[in-house]
Amino acid sequence: MTKAGSKGGNLRDKLDGNELDLSLSDLNEVPVKELAALPKATILDLSCNKLTSLPAEFCGLTHLVKLDLSKNKLQQLPADFGRLVNLQHLDLLNNRLVTLPVSFAQLKSLKWLDLKDNPLDPALAKVAGDCLDEKQCKQCANKVLQHMKAVQADQERERQRRLEVEREAEKKREAKQRAKEAQERELRKREKAEEKERRRKEYDALKAAKREQEKKPKKETNQAPKSKSGSRPRKPPPRRHTRSWAVLKLLLLLLLCVAGGLVACRVTELQRQPLCTSVNAVYDNAVRALSGHDILQWVLQTDSQQ
Repeated sequence: MTKAGSKGGNLRDKLDGNELDLSLSDLNEVPVKELAALPKATILDLSCNKLTSLPAEFCGLTHLVKLDLSKNKLQQLPADFGRLVNLQHLDLLNNRLVTLPVSFAQLKSLKWLDLKDNPLDPALAKVAGDCLDEKQCKQCANKVLQHMKAVQADQERERQRRLEVEREAEKKREAKQRAKEAQERELRKREKAEEKERRRKEYDALKAAKREQEKKPKKETNQAPKSKSGSRPRKPPPRRHTRSWAVLKLLLLLLLCVAGGLVACRVTELQRQPLCTSVNAVYDNAVRALSGHDILQWVLQTDSQQ
């Protein structure tokens, strides 16, 4: 790979005032670093070399005012070519360019442009026209700048449209995500409410069972009176069959009354009274009816002996 510094000696030796001529130097690569060290060289001639591309660093040579890249093999210009804001004269004759970078619209100082003998895009070629004289080359610069500004505006609108589409899509995704999250929250809320209701029902069931248990009769235990030592009195045991005991007591009381009346009618002076006479007669008849029983006879004998 041939560089101007190795074939033509030091670049400063080629510098003539503010013009640096590197044409016909058989260059395959632009010596950007060396050129950057010569900010005085505002006019640069790189024509008639073998350049197929320009490095991105070439766009940092913002001191350039006039640039001749004619009769090379350039297929495209760097994307940031528009950084050469001081460029006024640009010769791209006889290369292999099809399009120009969008940043070309930023070359606001450009006054002269030649794009002849390039396989340009039909729309760009129509705008550029011929550059057969000074006037046509100036018109070419003006028209191409206007065209590239329009292209830049179209691309910016397209970019904005894509951004808007992306924003709308993002909004939809966010809305969908929010709806999903809201649905999940509602589901969790419903599950929580159902769980709470289930636990409430269990609690109510336990309370109801406890009330039913408390309704059942309990054993009563006798309680001794509380002693002076502070011990608690024992509760009396709960009474069962209170009604049966009452009936039994009543029967015993009646039997006692009957027995007392019978004894009074047979032993005391009341035996001569009409009522006692009837009672004694009933007693005697009952005794005669039961006198066939041995045990009863023994009881009666014992009673008569007494």
